[in-house]
Amino acid sequence: MGRGSYRASDWNKLKQSRGITNSSSASTIFQTAKAKEQYLPKFINVRESRDSEDSPNSTPIILGFDVTGSMGYLAEEIAKNALNETVTQIYAKNPVTNPHIMCAAFVEAEDPDGLQVTQFEADIRVVEQLLDLRVGFGGNWYSYDSLLWYFAAKHTSIDSFEKRDKKGILIGIGDEIADNDGRHILSKKEIKDMFGDNVGKDITLAEAYEMASVKYEIIHIITGNNQEKAWKSWTSLPYMKGRVAMINPSDIGCLSEVITSILQLINKGNRNDILSQWPDKIRPIVGDAIKEIRF
Repeated sequence: MGRGSYRASDWNKLKQSRGITNSSSASTIFQTAKAKEQYLPKFINVRESRDSEDSPNSTPIILGFDVTGSMGYLAEEIAKNALNETVTQIYAKNPVTNPHIMCAAFVEAEDPDGLQVTQFEADIRVVEQLLDLRVGFGGNWYSYDSLLWYFAAKHTSIDSFEKRDKKGILIGIGDEIADNDGRHILSKKEIKDMFGDNVGKDITLAEAYEMASVKYEIIHIITGNNQEKAWKSWTSLPYMKGRVAMINPSDIGCLSEVITSILQLINKGNRNDILSQWPDKIRPIVGDAIKEIRF
């Protein structure tokens, strides 16, 4: 997947057709009561990001976010602003070539519907599919990026890596702590129930990261009201060193600028130049959010 090209005008038309305004809440934007089969991993063999005439140098980008009830404001921001603004900024600032974006929503491993994934898309279909996801349910002890890491490793096929040995980008966003005591595992049963895969053993968080990092640059963005504990837990993971950002819920309107800046850092942009591109009011928020990001 990944044909076509994104246009902000299509986003404006979609907002109008769905009745989405600045005052819309997550519950009015996301009205799906039951997760749809086409977005559940157990019904998906592989998600593909392929080069095409429209996208000869495709860059797969996975944006995953926690959709538990506490993260309703994040779902609102992504649906109303951040996704459209991020795609628009990518085209304007060109931190990557030919973006193919897949959105993902995660909750926990014990829920068979705890991960939903869209197709990789290059046009307005990425937003249309995002609005089809179920949000605002379940709860979790940890930030289950591991579900997305496993899916990316085992159930995506991307031309950028397979043809050009260039990694895709995977960004998870949530408010929960990371497991730094070894208790967070994806059990064989959970993997079977969620992905339909038969594996020989349980998979730890570190193992899920190792699997996905072969073909993706992995980042986690912390937001929410548990930031101090979450920051300590995520930055204590040796493999996440230089890969953790943080943004306050009150600054969530700057999420697209944070994501765009991270993409620019991944592609060896100069930090001072990256920060100087943003307006004075936004610059310190972005600078603080990405201060520990290093590649």
